[in-house]
Amino acid sequence: MAPRVVVVEADGGSRGNPGPAGYGAVLRDPGTGEVLAERSAAIGTATNNVAEYRGLIAGLEAAAELGAAEVEARLDSKLVVEQMCGRWQIKNPGLRPLAAQAAGLVGQFAAVRFTWIPRNRNRHADALANAAMDAAAGAPTQPAKRAVEEPRPVAAADSPARAAAREAAARAATARTSGSGPATTPASWEPRPSFTATRLVLVRHGATEYTEQRRYSGRVDVPLSDLGRAQAEATANRVAALAPSAAAVVSSPLSRCRHTAEAIAAALGGKPVRDNNDLVECDFGAWEGRTFAEVRERWAGEMDAWLADTTVAPPGGESFADVATRSRRVVDELRKAYPGETVVVVSHVSPIKLILRDALGGGDTLLYRLLLAAAGISVVDLWPDGGVAVCSVNDTAHLPSS
Repeated sequence: MAPRVVVVEADGGSRGNPGPAGYGAVLRDPGTGEVLAERSAAIGTATNNVAEYRGLIAGLEAAAELGAAEVEARLDSKLVVEQMCGRWQIKNPGLRPLAAQAAGLVGQFAAVRFTWIPRNRNRHADALANAAMDAAAGAPTQPAKRAVEEPRPVAAADSPARAAAREAAARAATARTSGSGPATTPASWEPRPSFTATRLVLVRHGATEYTEQRRYSGRVDVPLSDLGRAQAEATANRVAALAPSAAAVVSSPLSRCRHTAEAIAAALGGKPVRDNNDLVECDFGAWEGRTFAEVRERWAGEMDAWLADTTVAPPGGESFADVATRSRRVVDELRKAYPGETVVVVSHVSPIKLILRDALGGGDTLLYRLLLAAAGISVVDLWPDGGVAVCSVNDTAHLPSS
Protein backbone atom coordinates (compact mmCIF):
# COMPACT_ATOMS: atom_id res chain seq x y z
CA MET A 1 0.00 0.00 0.00
CA ALA A 2 1.42 3.39 -1.00
CA PRO A 3 2.24 5.74 1.90
CA ARG A 4 -0.01 8.79 2.01
CA VAL A 5 2.64 11.11 3.49
CA VAL A 6 6.42 10.79 3.26
CA VAL A 7 9.30 12.86 4.57
CA VAL A 8 12.04 13.68 2.06
CA GLU A 9 15.39 14.67 3.57
CA ALA A 10 17.70 16.00 0.86
CA ASP A 11 21.22 17.39 0.72
CA GLY A 12 23.86 18.20 -1.84
CA GLY A 13 27.29 19.74 -2.02
CA SER A 14 30.51 20.21 -3.94
CA ARG A 15 34.19 20.24 -3.05
CA GLY A 16 35.40 23.60 -4.34
CA ASN A 17 32.06 25.21 -5.27
CA PRO A 18 32.18 24.54 -8.15
CA GLY A 19 33.92 21.22 -7.86
CA PRO A 20 33.22 17.48 -7.62
CA ALA A 21 29.57 17.38 -6.61
CA GLY A 22 26.91 14.93 -5.49
CA TYR A 23 23.61 14.67 -3.70
CA GLY A 24 21.74 12.41 -1.33
CA ALA A 25 18.06 11.97 -0.48
CA VAL A 26 16.34 9.85 2.15
CA LEU A 27 12.61 9.06 2.27
CA ARG A 28 11.10 8.26 5.66
CA ASP A 29 7.81 7.22 7.15
CA PRO A 30 6.70 10.32 9.11
CA GLY A 31 5.40 8.35 12.08
CA THR A 32 8.11 5.75 12.63
CA GLY A 33 11.14 7.31 10.95
CA GLU A 34 11.62 4.10 8.93
CA VAL A 35 13.72 4.61 5.81
CA LEU A 36 11.56 3.90 2.77
CA ALA A 37 14.10 4.72 0.05
CA GLU A 38 17.48 6.31 -0.61
CA ARG A 39 18.83 8.16 -3.63
CA SER A 40 22.35 9.46 -4.28
CA ALA A 41 24.54 10.21 -7.26
CA ALA A 42 27.73 11.95 -8.32
CA ILE A 43 26.96 14.74 -10.79
CA GLY A 44 30.43 15.77 -11.95
CA THR A 45 31.52 19.37 -11.47
CA ALA A 46 28.80 21.65 -10.10
CA THR A 47 28.05 24.21 -7.40
CA ASN A 48 26.63 23.53 -3.95
CA ASN A 49 23.26 25.02 -4.90
CA VAL A 50 22.95 22.95 -8.06
CA ALA A 51 23.68 19.83 -6.01
CA GLU A 52 21.11 20.83 -3.38
CA TYR A 53 18.42 21.20 -6.05
CA ARG A 54 19.41 17.88 -7.61
CA GLY A 55 18.97 16.20 -4.23
CA LEU A 56 15.50 17.70 -3.83
CA ILE A 57 14.50 16.62 -7.35
CA ALA A 58 15.71 13.07 -6.72
CA GLY A 59 13.77 12.93 -3.45
CA LEU A 60 10.54 14.18 -5.04
CA GLU A 61 10.91 11.72 -7.91
CA ALA A 62 11.35 8.89 -5.41
CA ALA A 63 8.27 10.04 -3.47
CA ALA A 64 6.25 9.97 -6.69
CA GLU A 65 7.52 6.46 -7.42
CA LEU A 66 6.30 5.37 -3.98
CA GLY A 67 2.86 6.78 -4.79
CA ALA A 68 2.87 9.33 -1.96
CA ALA A 69 0.08 11.92 -1.92
CA GLU A 70 1.78 14.47 0.36
CA VAL A 71 5.41 15.30 1.09
CA GLU A 72 7.33 17.18 3.74
CA ALA A 73 10.65 18.15 2.16
CA ARG A 74 13.38 18.90 4.72
CA LEU A 75 16.59 20.55 3.58
CA ASP A 76 19.47 22.33 5.27
CA SER A 77 19.75 24.69 2.28
CA LYS A 78 17.98 27.90 3.24
CA LEU A 79 18.25 29.12 -0.35
CA VAL A 80 16.38 26.16 -1.85
CA VAL A 81 13.65 26.25 0.79
CA GLU A 82 13.05 29.99 0.42
CA GLN A 83 13.11 29.86 -3.38
CA MET A 84 10.71 26.91 -3.53
CA CYS A 85 8.35 28.74 -1.16
CA GLY A 86 8.52 31.81 -3.42
CA ARG A 87 9.98 34.13 -0.81
CA TRP A 88 13.41 34.56 -2.44
CA GLN A 89 14.12 35.42 -6.05
CA ILE A 90 15.94 32.94 -8.27
CA LYS A 91 18.65 35.29 -9.50
CA ASN A 92 21.05 32.64 -10.80
CA PRO A 93 19.88 31.63 -14.30
CA GLY A 94 21.57 28.25 -13.85
CA LEU A 95 19.18 27.40 -11.01
CA ARG A 96 15.96 28.39 -12.77
CA PRO A 97 15.58 25.20 -14.86
CA LEU A 98 16.17 23.11 -11.74
CA ALA A 99 13.62 25.14 -9.76
CA ALA A 100 11.12 24.72 -12.61
CA GLN A 101 11.74 20.96 -12.69
CA ALA A 102 11.22 20.75 -8.93
CA ALA A 103 8.05 22.86 -9.18
CA GLY A 104 6.70 20.52 -11.85
CA LEU A 105 7.23 17.58 -9.50
CA VAL A 106 5.54 19.48 -6.66
CA GLY A 107 2.44 19.76 -8.84
CA GLN A 108 2.09 15.96 -8.87
CA PHE A 109 1.25 15.86 -5.16
CA ALA A 110 -1.81 17.00 -3.23
CA ALA A 111 0.45 19.07 -0.97
CA VAL A 112 4.17 19.66 -0.41
CA ARG A 113 5.60 21.48 2.60
CA PHE A 114 9.17 22.78 2.63
CA THR A 115 11.01 22.99 5.95
CA TRP A 116 14.53 24.20 6.68
CA ILE A 117 16.44 22.04 9.17
CA PRO A 118 19.95 22.45 10.61
CA ARG A 119 22.68 20.24 9.16
CA ASN A 120 22.91 18.12 12.32
CA ARG A 121 19.33 16.97 11.70
CA ASN A 122 20.12 16.02 8.11
CA ARG A 123 23.00 13.63 8.78
CA HIS A 124 21.77 10.69 6.75
CA ALA A 125 21.26 12.66 3.53
CA ASP A 126 24.53 14.51 4.20
CA ALA A 127 26.40 11.19 4.44
CA LEU A 128 24.93 10.04 1.13
CA ALA A 129 25.87 13.35 -0.50
CA ASN A 130 29.45 13.15 0.82
CA ALA A 131 29.86 9.62 -0.51
CA ALA A 132 28.63 10.85 -3.90
CA MET A 133 31.11 13.77 -3.79
CA ASP A 134 33.91 11.28 -3.07
CA ALA A 135 32.82 9.32 -6.13
CA ALA A 136 32.77 12.49 -8.24
CA ALA A 137 36.31 13.29 -7.09
CA GLY A 138 37.51 9.75 -7.81
CA ALA A 139 38.33 9.10 -4.16
CA PRO A 140 37.82 5.69 -2.51
CA THR A 141 34.44 5.67 -0.81
CA GLN A 142 33.14 4.04 2.32
CA PRO A 143 29.51 2.98 2.60
CA ALA A 144 27.52 5.88 3.95
CA LYS A 145 26.93 5.47 7.66
CA ARG A 146 23.25 5.65 8.44
CA ALA A 147 22.58 8.23 11.09
CA VAL A 148 20.12 7.12 13.75
CA GLU A 149 17.63 9.87 14.46
CA GLU A 150 14.54 10.09 16.56
CA PRO A 151 11.36 9.86 14.48
CA ARG A 152 9.82 13.27 13.92
CA PRO A 153 6.09 12.94 13.31
CA VAL A 154 4.74 15.14 10.56
CA ALA A 155 1.37 16.79 10.72
CA ALA A 156 -0.40 16.02 7.48
CA ALA A 157 -0.07 18.98 5.13
CA ASP A 158 -3.42 20.50 4.34
CA SER A 159 -4.71 19.84 0.83
CA PRO A 160 -6.36 22.83 -0.82
CA ALA A 161 -9.24 20.55 -1.74
CA ARG A 162 -10.02 20.01 1.92
CA ALA A 163 -8.89 23.08 3.81
CA ALA A 164 -10.99 26.16 4.41
CA ALA A 165 -9.52 29.37 3.09
CA ARG A 166 -8.95 30.80 6.55
CA GLU A 167 -6.88 27.75 7.51
CA ALA A 168 -4.74 28.22 4.42
CA ALA A 169 -4.21 31.85 5.34
CA ALA A 170 -3.18 30.84 8.86
CA ARG A 171 -0.66 28.36 7.49
CA ALA A 172 0.75 30.99 5.16
CA ALA A 173 1.15 33.41 8.06
CA THR A 174 2.97 30.73 10.05
CA ALA A 175 5.22 30.03 7.08
CA ARG A 176 6.27 33.67 6.87
CA THR A 177 7.51 33.62 10.46
CA SER A 178 8.80 30.05 10.83
CA GLY A 179 10.68 29.58 7.57
CA SER A 180 8.47 26.77 6.30
CA GLY A 181 5.26 26.60 4.36
CA PRO A 182 3.38 24.96 1.52
CA ALA A 183 5.05 25.44 -1.83
CA THR A 184 1.64 25.56 -3.44
CA THR A 185 1.01 29.10 -2.17
CA PRO A 186 4.24 31.11 -2.42
CA ALA A 187 3.85 34.74 -1.37
CA SER A 188 5.80 36.66 -3.98
CA TRP A 189 5.40 39.26 -6.73
CA GLU A 190 8.66 38.09 -8.26
CA PRO A 191 8.62 37.82 -12.07
CA ARG A 192 9.01 34.22 -13.18
CA PRO A 193 11.01 34.43 -16.42
CA SER A 194 11.55 30.68 -16.70
CA PHE A 195 7.91 29.77 -16.02
CA THR A 196 4.74 30.20 -18.06
CA ALA A 197 1.42 30.45 -16.27
CA THR A 198 -1.74 28.54 -17.06
CA ARG A 199 -4.34 31.27 -17.55
CA LEU A 200 -8.00 30.69 -16.67
CA VAL A 201 -10.45 33.08 -18.33
CA LEU A 202 -13.49 32.66 -16.08
CA VAL A 203 -16.79 33.63 -17.72
CA ARG A 204 -20.17 33.69 -16.03
CA HIS A 205 -23.00 32.75 -18.40
CA GLY A 206 -25.26 35.40 -19.93
CA ALA A 207 -28.48 36.53 -18.28
CA THR A 208 -31.59 34.37 -17.97
CA GLU A 209 -35.14 35.14 -16.93
CA TYR A 210 -34.23 33.98 -13.42
CA THR A 211 -31.14 36.22 -13.39
CA GLU A 212 -33.22 39.26 -14.24
CA GLN A 213 -35.82 38.35 -11.58
CA ARG A 214 -33.08 37.58 -9.02
CA ARG A 215 -34.28 34.03 -8.43
CA TYR A 216 -32.16 31.13 -7.23
CA SER A 217 -31.18 29.18 -10.33
CA GLY A 218 -28.96 26.25 -9.51
CA ARG A 219 -29.52 22.96 -11.29
CA VAL A 220 -32.72 24.09 -13.02
CA ASP A 221 -31.84 24.46 -16.71
CA VAL A 222 -33.03 27.99 -17.49
CA PRO A 223 -32.11 29.16 -21.03
CA LEU A 224 -30.53 32.49 -21.92
CA SER A 225 -32.91 35.41 -22.30
CA ASP A 226 -32.74 37.79 -25.27
CA LEU A 227 -30.44 39.97 -23.19
CA GLY A 228 -28.36 36.92 -22.28
CA ARG A 229 -27.89 35.95 -25.92
CA ALA A 230 -26.71 39.47 -26.76
CA GLN A 231 -24.35 39.33 -23.79
CA ALA A 232 -22.98 35.97 -24.94
CA GLU A 233 -22.12 37.39 -28.38
CA ALA A 234 -20.45 40.47 -26.88
CA THR A 235 -18.53 38.30 -24.42
CA ALA A 236 -17.41 36.00 -27.23
CA ASN A 237 -15.86 38.93 -29.08
CA ARG A 238 -14.17 40.15 -25.90
CA VAL A 239 -12.72 36.72 -25.08
CA ALA A 240 -11.48 36.27 -28.66
CA ALA A 241 -9.58 39.55 -28.31
CA LEU A 242 -8.36 38.70 -24.81
CA ALA A 243 -7.31 35.09 -25.50
CA PRO A 244 -7.05 34.51 -29.26
CA SER A 245 -4.85 31.45 -28.77
CA ALA A 246 -6.94 29.77 -26.07
CA ALA A 247 -6.22 26.05 -25.99
CA ALA A 248 -9.68 24.94 -24.84
CA VAL A 249 -13.19 26.02 -23.89
CA VAL A 250 -14.62 24.16 -20.89
CA SER A 251 -18.21 24.63 -19.74
CA SER A 252 -20.88 23.63 -17.29
CA PRO A 253 -23.31 21.37 -19.18
CA LEU A 254 -26.34 23.53 -18.29
CA SER A 255 -27.71 25.28 -21.37
CA ARG A 256 -27.16 28.87 -20.18
CA CYS A 257 -23.44 28.12 -19.91
CA ARG A 258 -23.29 25.85 -22.94
CA HIS A 259 -24.81 28.49 -25.24
CA THR A 260 -22.44 31.15 -23.88
CA ALA A 261 -19.50 28.78 -24.36
CA GLU A 262 -20.56 27.89 -27.91
CA ALA A 263 -20.61 31.58 -28.87
CA ILE A 264 -17.09 31.96 -27.45
CA ALA A 265 -15.86 28.81 -29.19
CA ALA A 266 -17.20 30.07 -32.52
CA ALA A 267 -15.40 33.39 -32.06
CA LEU A 268 -12.20 31.44 -31.38
CA GLY A 269 -12.43 29.69 -34.73
CA GLY A 270 -14.78 26.83 -33.97
CA LYS A 271 -13.08 25.14 -31.04
CA PRO A 272 -15.04 22.28 -29.48
CA VAL A 273 -16.70 22.89 -26.12
CA ARG A 274 -15.89 20.33 -23.44
CA ASP A 275 -18.49 19.82 -20.70
CA ASN A 276 -17.36 19.42 -17.10
CA ASN A 277 -20.01 18.47 -14.56
CA ASP A 278 -17.91 19.91 -11.72
CA LEU A 279 -18.63 23.39 -13.11
CA VAL A 280 -22.41 23.25 -12.56
CA GLU A 281 -24.03 25.75 -10.22
CA CYS A 282 -24.73 25.01 -6.57
CA ASP A 283 -27.85 22.89 -6.03
CA PHE A 284 -30.19 25.18 -4.09
CA GLY A 285 -32.66 22.38 -3.37
CA ALA A 286 -36.07 23.61 -2.19
CA TRP A 287 -35.05 27.21 -2.92
CA GLU A 288 -34.70 26.70 -6.68
CA GLY A 289 -36.75 29.22 -8.65
CA ARG A 290 -37.61 31.33 -5.60
CA THR A 291 -36.53 34.88 -4.82
CA PHE A 292 -34.43 35.82 -1.81
CA ALA A 293 -37.49 37.39 -0.17
CA GLU A 294 -39.59 34.26 -0.71
CA VAL A 295 -36.91 32.07 0.84
CA ARG A 296 -36.46 34.45 3.77
CA GLU A 297 -40.19 34.39 4.48
CA ARG A 298 -40.48 30.59 4.51
CA TRP A 299 -37.01 29.39 5.61
CA ALA A 300 -35.66 32.23 7.77
CA GLY A 301 -33.76 29.98 10.20
CA GLU A 302 -32.33 27.78 7.48
CA MET A 303 -31.23 30.84 5.49
CA ASP A 304 -29.47 32.37 8.50
CA ALA A 305 -27.59 29.11 9.08
CA TRP A 306 -26.69 28.90 5.38
CA LEU A 307 -25.36 32.45 5.26
CA ALA A 308 -23.30 31.89 8.42
CA ASP A 309 -21.58 28.63 7.46
CA THR A 310 -20.43 27.39 4.04
CA THR A 311 -20.81 23.76 5.18
CA VAL A 312 -24.58 24.21 5.60
CA ALA A 313 -26.74 23.32 2.59
CA PRO A 314 -30.20 24.61 1.64
CA PRO A 315 -32.97 22.07 2.32
CA GLY A 316 -32.40 19.23 -0.13
CA GLY A 317 -29.47 21.07 -1.73
CA GLU A 318 -25.70 21.39 -1.70
CA SER A 319 -23.33 23.39 0.51
CA PHE A 320 -20.82 25.91 -0.80
CA ALA A 321 -18.11 23.74 0.77
CA ASP A 322 -19.15 20.91 -1.55
CA VAL A 323 -19.12 23.26 -4.54
CA ALA A 324 -15.63 24.42 -3.50
CA THR A 325 -14.36 20.83 -3.53
CA ARG A 326 -15.40 20.27 -7.12
CA SER A 327 -14.29 23.76 -8.21
CA ARG A 328 -10.82 23.06 -6.86
CA ARG A 329 -10.84 19.74 -8.67
CA VAL A 330 -11.47 21.58 -11.95
CA VAL A 331 -8.63 24.04 -11.29
CA ASP A 332 -6.21 21.21 -10.47
CA GLU A 333 -7.21 19.30 -13.61
CA LEU A 334 -6.82 22.32 -15.89
CA ARG A 335 -3.47 23.32 -14.36
CA LYS A 336 -2.11 19.85 -15.12
CA ALA A 337 -3.79 19.35 -18.51
CA TYR A 338 -2.89 22.76 -19.98
CA PRO A 339 0.49 23.85 -18.55
CA GLY A 340 1.43 27.30 -19.83
CA GLU A 341 -1.74 27.65 -21.92
CA THR A 342 -4.98 29.64 -21.72
CA VAL A 343 -8.31 27.94 -20.99
CA VAL A 344 -11.73 29.58 -21.16
CA VAL A 345 -13.98 28.34 -18.33
CA VAL A 346 -17.71 29.09 -18.60
CA SER A 347 -19.58 28.51 -15.37
CA HIS A 348 -21.94 30.00 -12.80
CA VAL A 349 -21.61 32.58 -10.08
CA SER A 350 -20.92 30.17 -7.18
CA PRO A 351 -18.11 28.08 -8.72
CA ILE A 352 -16.40 31.20 -10.09
CA LYS A 353 -16.66 33.03 -6.76
CA LEU A 354 -15.14 30.03 -4.98
CA ILE A 355 -12.28 29.82 -7.47
CA LEU A 356 -11.60 33.53 -6.96
CA ARG A 357 -11.86 33.18 -3.18
CA ASP A 358 -9.16 30.50 -3.20
CA ALA A 359 -7.00 32.44 -5.66
CA LEU A 360 -7.19 35.56 -3.48
CA GLY A 361 -6.62 33.60 -0.28
CA GLY A 362 -9.74 35.23 1.16
CA GLY A 363 -12.24 34.05 3.73
CA ASP A 364 -15.85 33.03 3.32
CA THR A 365 -17.05 36.63 3.72
CA LEU A 366 -15.70 37.30 0.24
CA LEU A 367 -18.49 35.16 -1.22
CA TYR A 368 -21.09 37.67 -0.04
CA ARG A 369 -19.15 40.81 -0.99
CA LEU A 370 -17.95 39.88 -4.47
CA LEU A 371 -20.27 40.88 -7.31
CA LEU A 372 -20.10 38.77 -10.47
CA ALA A 373 -22.45 40.07 -13.14
CA ALA A 374 -23.94 37.91 -15.87
CA ALA A 375 -21.38 37.51 -18.69
CA GLY A 376 -18.65 39.11 -16.57
CA ILE A 377 -15.06 37.98 -17.14
CA SER A 378 -12.38 37.30 -14.52
CA VAL A 379 -8.81 36.16 -15.21
CA VAL A 380 -6.53 34.08 -12.98
CA ASP A 381 -2.95 32.99 -13.70
CA LEU A 382 -1.70 29.73 -12.15
CA TRP A 383 2.08 29.38 -12.07
CA PRO A 384 3.76 25.95 -12.08
CA ASP A 385 5.61 26.81 -8.85
CA GLY A 386 2.24 27.24 -7.10
CA GLY A 387 2.00 31.01 -7.45
CA VAL A 388 -1.38 32.56 -8.25
CA ALA A 389 -2.17 35.99 -9.72
CA VAL A 390 -5.71 37.37 -10.02
CA CYS A 391 -5.45 39.64 -13.06
CA SER A 392 -9.02 40.93 -13.30
CA VAL A 393 -12.43 40.41 -11.69
CA ASN A 394 -15.91 40.94 -13.18
CA ASP A 395 -14.90 42.77 -16.36
CA THR A 396 -18.19 43.92 -17.95
CA ALA A 397 -16.99 46.81 -20.14
CA HIS A 398 -17.82 44.80 -23.26
CA LEU A 399 -21.51 44.26 -22.42
CA PRO A 400 -24.42 46.05 -24.10
CA SER A 401 -26.65 48.12 -21.86
CA SER A 402 -29.77 46.26 -20.72
